[in-house]
Amino acid sequence: MLAIKQLNYNDQDFWLQLKHYQAVETEADQSIHQAVSAILADVAKHGDQAVLEYTQRWDNLKVDGLDDLTLTTDDLAQIWQGLATEQQQALEQASQRIYSYHRKQLQQSWEYTEANGTVLGQQITALDSVGLYVPGGKAAYPSSVLMNAIPAKVAGVKQMIMTVPTPNAERNVMVLAAAYLAGVDKVYCVGGAQAVAAMAYGTESIQKVDKIVGPGNIYVATAKKMVYGLVGIDMIAGPSEILVISDGCANPDWLAMDLFSQAEHDEDAQSVLITDDPAHLEAVLASMEKLLPTMERAGIIQTSLNQRGMAILVNNMDEAVAVTNTIAPEHLELAVEQPEPLKAKIRHAGAIFMGAYTAEVFGDYCAGPNHVLPTAGTARFSSPLGVYDFQKRSSIIHCSAEGANELARIATALAYSEGLTAHARSAEYRKNS
Repeated sequence: MLAIKQLNYNDQDFWLQLKHYQAVETEADQSIHQAVSAILADVAKHGDQAVLEYTQRWDNLKVDGLDDLTLTTDDLAQIWQGLATEQQQALEQASQRIYSYHRKQLQQSWEYTEANGTVLGQQITALDSVGLYVPGGKAAYPSSVLMNAIPAKVAGVKQMIMTVPTPNAERNVMVLAAAYLAGVDKVYCVGGAQAVAAMAYGTESIQKVDKIVGPGNIYVATAKKMVYGLVGIDMIAGPSEILVISDGCANPDWLAMDLFSQAEHDEDAQSVLITDDPAHLEAVLASMEKLLPTMERAGIIQTSLNQRGMAILVNNMDEAVAVTNTIAPEHLELAVEQPEPLKAKIRHAGAIFMGAYTAEVFGDYCAGPNHVLPTAGTARFSSPLGVYDFQKRSSIIHCSAEGANELARIATALAYSEGLTAHARSAEYRKNS
């Protein structure tokens, strides 16, 4: 039986209720911090040996060394060739669409010349190396491999490694085939905080990388937080979210399944429906009750919806927009007859899906835009993963003699005002040169 929280915009304490139901605890407790800190220190000091011991203990593997847990491009090619044609085609088609979209994000270097001959600009370069963390076990997603690896390849990253746990020696062939297709150079069958540590510090077998991307559990997320600064990271992702705005035009069964699609991820995922049509709200809730027993992960869906789901009744679409911009959802479906005017008013959302035909799951797998999105309200200040996350910018300054003289006069005055004599003298040397 579903018991989704129902909120009404007209309630006096509406915004307080919204804040309460929106809150989710994402911080690791002290015991997790301590455990992760110990793992990081152990791997930093003992390298391969520590990684191997943790992997043997937690993944129930008995191997002699990390060589036994390493897959080369030849190994990945073999796995790819063993896939059924239908699986190969699905991965290829999704891959092509993701490549096409992300190529449009590629940034180019630029320069301009001032009247005095000074050249200013920006040079774009790709990161040298990236480490991709991929979950194993129940949460094994080949789509995440494509979404994380392809933008890196488009950016021009030279070296890309991947870590993925294989509990009880069970390898997900779709994940490994996706790694082959996306151009991953080497895969290590290790996971957890120890995999993050290995990529951050480097070991005898696993190279240190410049940036670590990819989702993981609370131990992985905590490890990424703790190594940030030594290496770059993509983001700290929270539970998955979907918010659907509907004006009553969409099939209630479709919307029920869209809401289920996020709820089935885990018990902390959040699914929210906003509508200005009371009868439509009731119809969607009835569809959810009807369809829930047909779901393989019905227990997870039910817990997620009962704990964090919301059905919100508003008076009009402007109120729906106000609520949406406050929540700043990861996924936003505009299941309305005229989505364009509504889209123009949305300021905070990770990805926007336009119209009733545009299921959020298309974005998960194959539409083209990245499915690595800001969660927990962070869409207010951050963006989807993209090619720009694997490129960096260097400022270019090339002064002419005339330009140096002009800049020296400005810099000297400012440097003396700050009490930085060497700065001022350095600029003065260029005056009238």
